[in-house]
Amino acid sequence: MEWQKAAKKWSLVLAGILSVQWAIAQDNGELQNTARTFLRTGDYANAILVLNQAIQSAPDDIELKKDLAFAYYLKGDYNRAYTVVSPLVDKKEADIHLFQIAGNIYQSKQDWKGAEKLYQRGLRKFPKSGELHNDYGDLLQNMKNFDGALRYWVKGIEVDPNFPGNYYHAARSYLWTKEPIWAILYGETFINLESYTTRTAEIRDIVLECYKKLFDDPDIFNSVPTETSDRKGKKAPDVGFMDAYKATMAKQVSVIATGIEPQSLVMLRTRFLLDWYNFYSLKYPYALFDFQRKLLRDGMFEAYNQWLFGPSANAADYKAWTALHKTEYDGFTSWQRNHPLKLKDEQFYNTGKLATIK
Repeated sequence: MEWQKAAKKWSLVLAGILSVQWAIAQDNGELQNTARTFLRTGDYANAILVLNQAIQSAPDDIELKKDLAFAYYLKGDYNRAYTVVSPLVDKKEADIHLFQIAGNIYQSKQDWKGAEKLYQRGLRKFPKSGELHNDYGDLLQNMKNFDGALRYWVKGIEVDPNFPGNYYHAARSYLWTKEPIWAILYGETFINLESYTTRTAEIRDIVLECYKKLFDDPDIFNSVPTETSDRKGKKAPDVGFMDAYKATMAKQVSVIATGIEPQSLVMLRTRFLLDWYNFYSLKYPYALFDFQRKLLRDGMFEAYNQWLFGPSANAADYKAWTALHKTEYDGFTSWQRNHPLKLKDEQFYNTGKLATIK
């Protein structure tokens, strides 16, 4: 039949078209991989050449264009990067990474208002993106809006608690406020999420410094509530998370009478955990404290605290401790690999009422 012959003919044509399209897609995939290899090695000119070639056969491929904008950005050609990336943010396929690249490009052109609108747009599309909260906070800090920056980093912690960047920035910011406790909590959380980078070393210093600030300033503990019972008796005072933390920590002042150093912090933090789980753990479950408690129960808490504070407190003493306690330290590093800290969405207690930055 004629219609059967026609159908067969068109099916062969369609198969040919699909075959060509598949071949082009395969070729473009190879070209994109080649371009990314050039990007990794810093050969931006060749990356741009290859990506432009791929885009000629796939002009609507947003991933190729995103890579091209990034290549121009890395090369320092911000005008061409801007030209390529600006239309892409209007596409429905625009993802978080694209908004990040575009934000960097806008900032490189010093288009601060354009970058701000871009991040606001990205956050409307991806309201739970820790990355975009982090980058928008960076922008606001560059614009000298320090309180605004901290608010976005704290919001990023709330909506995406396992993304480390917002903890890093928030800890650095809280160092300069009247609430060093958040620098301690966010700093230690960050160190566990990003454990072996240059940023880790910086935050170690901040956490140790904020423990000193905590006990150097008597005003921090003024008017804290006093517990009158444990779980077996009456209820503990009905207070917020921060007051509960202060009340529990205030009882441990005598432990650090001789100074803040790793060994005294082991005792301080051990007593804090025992009291916290006696009074407040049911009302304020907190993954970081659960993590510390497991370390304590598994016999890893001293090694953990040495790892956490030792390099900043005294590098020579820390090196000597790890040599003298090699078995304990090796056991901890093995434990750490198998027990990563995991944060939970429902355990956010920062009220958002930020202390004035000094």
